[in-house]
Amino acid sequence: MSYCTFVQSITQKKDLIHKNYHDNHYGFPIEEDDELFGRLIMEINQAGLSWTTILNKEQNFRKAYHQFSIKKVARYGEKDFERLMNNAGIIRNRLKINAAIENAKTILSLQKEHGSFKKWIDHHHPKTKEEWTKLFKKTFKFTGGEIVNEFLMSTGYIPGAHDADCPIGKLLARKNLNKK
Repeated sequence: MSYCTFVQSITQKKDLIHKNYHDNHYGFPIEEDDELFGRLIMEINQAGLSWTTILNKEQNFRKAYHQFSIKKVARYGEKDFERLMNNAGIIRNRLKINAAIENAKTILSLQKEHGSFKKWIDHHHPKTKEEWTKLFKKTFKFTGGEIVNEFLMSTGYIPGAHDADCPIGKLLARKNLNKK
């Protein structure tokens, strides 16, 4: 079942968080580097878990990681690492927390070289899924095929976020046509 079909079939209040994400975020381009970084953190933390868990913890992630401030997270030291490891509101996984901190440092370097994280992605766009995965694995910590695919699809860089008959997908397609 596609995400669009799942969202259209929602009947339980607890699943409405998916409707908001699908209708207002999934597949929508993100312009701000901190928000791109935040989406990368969320996709990395989703590995092995349900997207529902991550969506329900999004505000906790934002608070724990200083609203996804790349500059602040890049300066995290041992005290911050331990604070995150003790925060029950997020995913307490050493590898994922370390990846967030190290990836923030990497993004700072990319910003210096390319002007922004977004410009670095734009510079490499378009690529195949395999090429993107290779690039991300070489550049970032804790990124594999599914994480890279979902990150790029959820931020509008590669197609597939929405079904062809999805009203949100049609809206995004019209917006993209207007940009050209």
